[in-house]
Amino acid sequence: MADRLNGTVALITGASSGIGAATGLALAAQGATVALVARRADRLEELAGQIRDQGGTALTLVADVSDERQAKEVVERTATELGRLDTLVNNAGVMLLGPAADAPLEEWQRMVQVNVLGVLYCAHAALPHLVRAAADGPRQVADMVNISSVAGRVARSGSGVYNLTKHGVGAFSESLRQEFAGRHVRVSLVEPGAVETELTGHNRPQIREQINQRFSSVERMQAEDIADAISYIVTRPRHVAINELLIRPTEQEG
Repeated sequence: MADRLNGTVALITGASSGIGAATGLALAAQGATVALVARRADRLEELAGQIRDQGGTALTLVADVSDERQAKEVVERTATELGRLDTLVNNAGVMLLGPAADAPLEEWQRMVQVNVLGVLYCAHAALPHLVRAAADGPRQVADMVNISSVAGRVARSGSGVYNLTKHGVGAFSESLRQEFAGRHVRVSLVEPGAVETELTGHNRPQIREQINQRFSSVERMQAEDIADAISYIVTRPRHVAINELLIRPTEQEG
């Protein structure tokens, strides 16, 4: 274990797989105590076991952050049971693509609930704790890292609502960045391109096939690549803020 985040607590949503799980491991390796949040208890316990085996400390919290009550509860439990909250990684998200014509409305609703409301609920509950940590903590700075996507910059046919949610996360993040910069709460936006995770697996079979065809010649990034970037962001000196980070595979053009 390294020591750059010793004495700090990080809460990571969507931590049962992919970028969230890799981020839990990465921040724990830097010395942070991590609170792991997701809906799948078995996956969280497996990840927490890995962290503990490596000498770290992890708390598992089963919740759906698209529910306001549950989102607030995991933030409050983290701060109460672990003593503080220095870093929030808003990673939970869903990507359900396809033509707008005849699209299942529940897919659109689910993306808005998780990708937008989940971020808002967690941010709202966490901000007072982050402000407190920045004023009275081992590093005198706190971090909120919001995971967006290339889709938060470039709109494409067949991904309108996903684009909507990720553009919204970007605007929200920039507004928060400006509002809390003077209080040493850094708000960062991470925009990954194609990453090899379970995210595409939530789509209907024909959509999954289209995604696979689009990226068939691209060596996709791994979740650990994005976790490494998040770890870099939150371990910068107090006077350095990485506001926005767009990360594509080398071969990805758009």
